[in-house]
Amino acid sequence: MLLTNLVVFRLPKSWSLNADELEKKLSLQPLSPCGSFAMESRGWLPPKDDARFIYTQNHHWLLTLGIELKLLPSTIIRQVAKERSAEVARKQAHPVGRKQMREIRDEVTNELLPRALSRRTTTRAWIDSTGKWLAVDAAADKKAEEFLEALRRAEENFPCKRLDTQRSPGAAMTNWLATGKAPQSFSIDQDLELQSSDMSKATVRYVRHPLEGRDIRDHISAGKTAIRLGLTWQDKISFVLTDQLHIKRITFLELLKSEPAADSESDAGNEDEQFDADFALMTGELSLMLADLVNALGGEKISE
Repeated sequence: MLLTNLVVFRLPKSWSLNADELEKKLSLQPLSPCGSFAMESRGWLPPKDDARFIYTQNHHWLLTLGIELKLLPSTIIRQVAKERSAEVARKQAHPVGRKQMREIRDEVTNELLPRALSRRTTTRAWIDSTGKWLAVDAAADKKAEEFLEALRRAEENFPCKRLDTQRSPGAAMTNWLATGKAPQSFSIDQDLELQSSDMSKATVRYVRHPLEGRDIRDHISAGKTAIRLGLTWQDKISFVLTDQLHIKRITFLELLKSEPAADSESDAGNEDEQFDADFALMTGELSLMLADLVNALGGEKISE
């Protein structure tokens, strides 16, 4: 259930949409299975094993977008289309042209689609309606934007903008490494990626490696900047920050310490309680961590 990657957006201070209102709108666009001739289907799913399309706990919300994709590899389409085009060429006694080849590929696709298997994936997002955070569990902007596109189909007037800070994450992370000092509430971990700003884009990666060595400072002096850096917040959450302000590989350390044994007899009976407890811990800690991270990056950049 816990979020593992974050692309963070800001909601305006005046935003006051009611969770029940949004839940009704999401329920009108549930995920449906792909039709016989559809490659993809998108819609909303209950985040928890109940009928509601928004899980709420105090002022924190959890949403789940479902995506169902037909598994029809292009290599299969090309192979069947090639075989069929060869047969057509023999019958008509001349090679198949481009337009005819496109028609054959479309014909093959339509024939194979009803027999193709489907794969279902989900994308979750957390909304802090009081703190005005919207965070999509995505490793890149494209997936986050696809989530927002689906959300705006349900709620047209859904205002949010990508979180932007006064100081660029790349410049800040590079400075923290050069000085050997992380901002308050944070500590530097052992994962790092440095990249040259010139055309070569020369890259150096450190994985589970101490980052206090002189070689790190030498790379920085030579013009490389940090594009990924492992950090831990207050010994509670570890993550990797990128120069694009993506937050990746989130681990809630307090949960790891308190996880029950795998063979615990109470696991099956306490799933709902565990879900509620995990969500409460996750949202409470993330709200505080994001506020500290924004402060470490010089505060928010206010658009005019």
